[in-house]
Amino acid sequence: MGSAMPIECLTAEWLEADGQGGFASGTVSGERTRRYHALLLTATMPPTGRVTLVNGIEAWVETDQRHPLSTQRYTPDVVFPEGYRLIERFATEPWPSWIYRLPDGIAVTQEILVHRATQTTIVRWHADVACRLIVRLLLSVRDYHSITRENSEADLRATVCHGNATWQPYPSLPPVAALTNGTYRHAPEWYRNFLYTEERSRGLDHVEDLASPGEFTWDLDANDAVLLLRAGDDISDEVAEHAASLMAAERLERGRFPSRLERAADQYLVARSTGRTLIAGYPWFTDWGRDTFIAMRGLILATGRLEAAEAILLAWADTVSEGMLPNRFPDTTASPEYNSVDASLWFIVAVHEFLAARDASPATQSRLREAVDAVVEGYARGTRYGIQADTDGLIAAGVPGVQLTWMDAKLGDDVITPRIGKPVEIQALWLNALQIVAAWSDRYTDLAARAHAAFMRRFPNPATGGLYDVIDADHVAGAIDPSVRPNQILAVGGLPFPVLQGASARSVVDLVEATLVTPLGLRTLSPDDPAYIGIFHGDAYHRDHAYHQGTAWPWLAGPFVDAWLRVRGRTGAAKAEARQRFLAPLTRHLQVAGLGHVSEVADGDPPHLPGGCPFQAWSLGELIRIRRFVDAD
Repeated sequence: MGSAMPIECLTAEWLEADGQGGFASGTVSGERTRRYHALLLTATMPPTGRVTLVNGIEAWVETDQRHPLSTQRYTPDVVFPEGYRLIERFATEPWPSWIYRLPDGIAVTQEILVHRATQTTIVRWHADVACRLIVRLLLSVRDYHSITRENSEADLRATVCHGNATWQPYPSLPPVAALTNGTYRHAPEWYRNFLYTEERSRGLDHVEDLASPGEFTWDLDANDAVLLLRAGDDISDEVAEHAASLMAAERLERGRFPSRLERAADQYLVARSTGRTLIAGYPWFTDWGRDTFIAMRGLILATGRLEAAEAILLAWADTVSEGMLPNRFPDTTASPEYNSVDASLWFIVAVHEFLAARDASPATQSRLREAVDAVVEGYARGTRYGIQADTDGLIAAGVPGVQLTWMDAKLGDDVITPRIGKPVEIQALWLNALQIVAAWSDRYTDLAARAHAAFMRRFPNPATGGLYDVIDADHVAGAIDPSVRPNQILAVGGLPFPVLQGASARSVVDLVEATLVTPLGLRTLSPDDPAYIGIFHGDAYHRDHAYHQGTAWPWLAGPFVDAWLRVRGRTGAAKAEARQRFLAPLTRHLQVAGLGHVSEVADGDPPHLPGGCPFQAWSLGELIRIRRFVDAD
């Protein structure tokens, strides 16, 4: 394709996760547009403590001329070199690979993959005509959220053996090992003022200097050039043979997944010190309680990975405190954050669906039910942040300055969508939790009946035919928030037990379809609302204010399609229409932003450009569930 490659293809991003929270990622063009794009980014406290070690490479081929394979962007906005112009073809299967076509017709193939069992990044080059390849690594060795600049503290001295090299620029951070079948020449340089356009558009620090300790050189003829990157100081030899065996093993491992979606789903499953968990999204999220329990329904349960589901749920069951599960483990050694009203309730839903799918051992069943009982008892009695069952049986929650629901954007002390009171989706989750617990205990039968009756009496909004978003708003009896938001859809779809049936359910679905549906999920607020913000862009202030005030979220497409089919009786004709209207746009999106994955958010306004994390766990998980709903497999 050469220079005629569509720009949307060049800016699309690829991901190679290492199973521990680390990853390699970049763009099709090779330009690093984010501070998170790297060849070697590792988790020192899996899946947290992430550090970026090798950001990228400067690579070129020498024949009778020098031809760049890499692409860099520098301030103020200079692209040099322009290796992307030589890209003839790019593929993601079984891992990212490029064919560069040189002006004299020589084809050079570049492959990048992460071998998950060893957290090793492998880069391999092949040429169809003899030529010379030169590569310089670009190192930062920093926290993955930060930016580095040229400094005298960086120690660029190399330890070299058999053409392999290690460096440890900073004593408190891991060393970097590069194993090759080429030769290394030590020649330290700093490359200054790289420009990261995605960070610039997000209003964040976006200019970085990177250190390059030296050059690796290969004569490409009958042999491939191989470069293995890992954290540590191991510089053993026999690299080419070792790389071939790692790549063969990785190809075999990837081939066991029946579909590309399931292989993509596997990238979110990672180790944690106490078991396994799910990364909420790449490149900047770690594991979050709410995201884990929503995402695992599609990523893990729907794909039949029941042993992984059991490990995740048992690990999280051990974190129950005062009837709550944490919503977030900070990317440090700090204590878990118990600041969500819905994470614990989504845990109960995930437990229910796991136990329905697996004949779990008595010990597992007992431990999970014990955790569920602790949550329900804690919510019924009362726990942190005013979370408790009110006299009408519904869950009241919220205190000023704390964001408890999934609409959790916060700037300083300013919670953008506080939703204090009785949010509608929390009641749907609560009623589901009470019905789930009823399978092994009749302790909450009266509470469940009282809560359901109160929901049916108090939430319907006769003005819209839908449901109020919050009742008893700000804990004021009778106060309502009538905003038309997508949270009401969970009363009809997305949960095991619908709260609404019949005409009232159809009315909610019709309202949501008419006002909130986009090709990439549901808007978070009706465009008719004066507070609606239809574009998600700009600095943190502007993005956070738009986050749940109109921005569309792909994960909400799952509950919506479930509800849409429920009220239509799940007929063949309804499924066919759902495939065309709701599934097809999400499927096309797999080739637009994070390749093979689904973005975190999109603009509420046309053309609904994607934004946020390009690789989002619950977005992909709900796409997998939608495919089950409409029998697309």
